[in-house]
Amino acid sequence: MGGSAVPIRTDILVAGAGASGLIAAIALARAGHSVALVGQSPGPLPGRTVALFEGSLRLLDDLGLREPLDDISAEVMGIRIIDDTASLFRPPPALFEASEIGLDAFGLNIVNDDIVARYIEIAAATPAITRYETMIESYDFRDDGVTAKFVDGRQIECALVVAGDGRNSLARSTAGIQVTEWSYPQVAMTGILRHRRSHDGVTTEFHTRSGPFTFVPMPSTDEAAHRSSLVWLMSPAEATRRMALSPRELAAEIEEQSHYRFGAVEIEGTLGAFPMACMRTEKLTAPRLMLVGEACHVFPPLAAQGLNLGIRDSTDAALALEGVDLSDAGAIEAALAGYERTRRADIDLRTRGVDLMNRSLLADVLPVDLLRGMTLAAVTAIGPLRRAILREGVSPSLARTLGAFVRH
Repeated sequence: MGGSAVPIRTDILVAGAGASGLIAAIALARAGHSVALVGQSPGPLPGRTVALFEGSLRLLDDLGLREPLDDISAEVMGIRIIDDTASLFRPPPALFEASEIGLDAFGLNIVNDDIVARYIEIAAATPAITRYETMIESYDFRDDGVTAKFVDGRQIECALVVAGDGRNSLARSTAGIQVTEWSYPQVAMTGILRHRRSHDGVTTEFHTRSGPFTFVPMPSTDEAAHRSSLVWLMSPAEATRRMALSPRELAAEIEEQSHYRFGAVEIEGTLGAFPMACMRTEKLTAPRLMLVGEACHVFPPLAAQGLNLGIRDSTDAALALEGVDLSDAGAIEAALAGYERTRRADIDLRTRGVDLMNRSLLADVLPVDLLRGMTLAAVTAIGPLRRAILREGVSPSLARTLGAFVRH
């Protein structure tokens, strides 16, 4: 298709049609802005699921985005942690239940592709959102606005870009925002499993020397009463070997690694494998630009933080822009500054926490094992500490308090 002589005009361009971008587009539209949602639908992510915690679900509920997930998700009512590192200081297994902090469930576990499919439907039915299923070739960020050029030659003008276009974000690189990246000697294998024994609504996480090996509850089907999603961190060599196994051979290794807790296992569908890495950005904003989701943070699938952070990014972006006159450059600048302050502490706290947790498992060093074992034992045994950490995990408030303190 050739270029158009008259640029498309909209209030806000949301780049990226993954989960964070879709949530941002819907939230911004509900806040009263016209939105251009630009990006191709992401390809399938085999075996990838997302555990959405109670705090995220409340934010989604405010946007009318929780109920569409209810029939495709499973409740996570507890989390069991089993130290399987063979450490001399191995603590006993710990079970944390949502009822301890007055909740029916810590959250929901949902297939990532299903979330995206449901939210694409909702975005398509939202009058203030116009979808452009194409890619952006270039950006021109100016003092008075932004022009983006599509790969098909069309141009779009807007007051602001909210970029949820992933770890290789074009908007971020065009704006000159620097990133810090690091990797781990791990690959995550993901998949959906059927198993003979029930998970009882409890996530079971074995901590091994190669990283966590985790079963997360999935909803039952007519074909299988007991299902879980698998996240298994291992060395790259082991990932290559295991991905080459037959389904029955791999299922046997999964049964052994789980100490046969769930009985016989059958692999459902296609497995996925992806290398473990982290990324953080120097800033979350630039003139006329906000970053959300994996455009501003990437880390391993530990403690289920990824999309939960992305939801807070997207809803905080919409909140920062609610009622803002987008023809007023000063008002936009103030909104960007507020978003930067609000999100920075939350993202930094989660990124450092996940990094520390992962490195503590990989470090086969007695002092580290002792500290890790003592920490889990203390969290398990000390009631007020245990409940405080559970509340912070499912409905973060510490980082938001820090952000508010900085803001004032």
